[in-house]
Amino acid sequence: MVRRDFLIGGRLKGALIYIDGLADTAIIEEALIPHLLGAEIPPELFARQAPEDLVDLMERALPMGDVRLVKSMAEVVEHVLSGDTAIFVDGHSQALVTSTRAFEHRGVEEPITESVVRGPREGFVENLRANTALIRRRLKTPDLKVESFRIGRYSATAVYVIYLSSLADPALIREVRRRLERIDVDGILESAYIEELIEDNPASPFPQIDHTERPDKVAASLLEGRAAILIDNTPFVLLVPAVFVQFIQSSEDYYERFYLASFLRMARFIALNIALILPAVYVAVSTFHQEMLPTSLLIKLAAQREGVPFPAVIEALLLELAFEMLREAGVRLPRPVGQAVSIVGALVIGEAAVNAGLVSAAMVIVVALTGIASFALPYFAMAITIRLLRFVLLVAAGILGFYGIMIVLLVILVHLCALRSFGVPYLSPVSPYRLQDWKDVFVRAPRWAQDTRPSRIGYRDITRQGKEQRPGPREDGRQ
Repeated sequence: MVRRDFLIGGRLKGALIYIDGLADTAIIEEALIPHLLGAEIPPELFARQAPEDLVDLMERALPMGDVRLVKSMAEVVEHVLSGDTAIFVDGHSQALVTSTRAFEHRGVEEPITESVVRGPREGFVENLRANTALIRRRLKTPDLKVESFRIGRYSATAVYVIYLSSLADPALIREVRRRLERIDVDGILESAYIEELIEDNPASPFPQIDHTERPDKVAASLLEGRAAILIDNTPFVLLVPAVFVQFIQSSEDYYERFYLASFLRMARFIALNIALILPAVYVAVSTFHQEMLPTSLLIKLAAQREGVPFPAVIEALLLELAFEMLREAGVRLPRPVGQAVSIVGALVIGEAAVNAGLVSAAMVIVVALTGIASFALPYFAMAITIRLLRFVLLVAAGILGFYGIMIVLLVILVHLCALRSFGVPYLSPVSPYRLQDWKDVFVRAPRWAQDTRPSRIGYRDITRQGKEQRPGPREDGRQ
């Protein structure tokens, strides 16, 4: 903490308080202090000690744009620890606080977790003001509202709730505000802290709050009537409410032609099913339901498994665990080394296991296809959930075959139907059924056909665009 004593206008005692490293010392030394030293002090400042005198000083001497009068030491401490500079004047029980925040932070870069071929290359950073500016640049409307919170006994982390007042459901904003205000913890260091404390069902493995590094995705969500929660010191923004289909969609779906976007989205749904049930189906067929396979294929699989000492379910679990450990090792190691370990390790271990007769070649292919399918899911949180449920389905298939798979799938489906995200059904618009909202579920309709917002989220203004937006040839008929 730095304290600088000086005379305002050469006559009135004052002091500056700021934190070195959080405040911009260049602004303080080159702009703030010279203006205070050269300020013209009216005589009434010496005769009275009223708050309006400090306001008069603020108007006369301070060149800063963001200056406010604070009346308690707790407010002063909060501002100073956030990078602001406090100005104390002798004889006054209030203080002036001016914004001089300029701590180090990385520049705006392309988000790593949500890269796209076509689309904006800007991503959120750990600076809250920079993040709000990235959203403001995309939504230049006075309807964009920002509510500020301070959460954490010791961290006092700044949290912003951003929404469009003409589109967002007032009940949703009240619920977000209520859940944030009830948080009482020591500190908030990342958005995951907030996410776990405000989700509807903490026991569910499925993500109920979307998080993103992309300002364009946040802007698109706000235009649908959602609310965004920005947390200081993290580049991840939370979006509420969230539904299941959000985690299968990618930002790039809206920047490519709708034919390609629809094909890729359907491919992701297929990859989701492969990543979830393929190993379990293989175990069930090879263990209990061999009659479902063609005779030639059954003979080949039986020949491959002849020397394998483990049952199919144990074989699948061992390979899945090995694959997960290789993937985790590739993530934790330095990037150049991690990629080599993942690729070489999978090839060497898989080939050696087959040659040693510990696993069958067909099981290696099944596990490899499952891993590739899980990589096709655009959201890591949903991919993790599918990987966890895959083990549950494997055990059920090893015990009861297809009956076990169907029981687990029915339990998952019932759970998804009962799940809510800030009051919105998790499977909407599939369940409850809303046909008008299916334009952006399994396929992406053309831009000119998406004329309405999701009815359960943006119901306050359901119309997204004007009618007759479909393009066509020239009206005069000329080629």
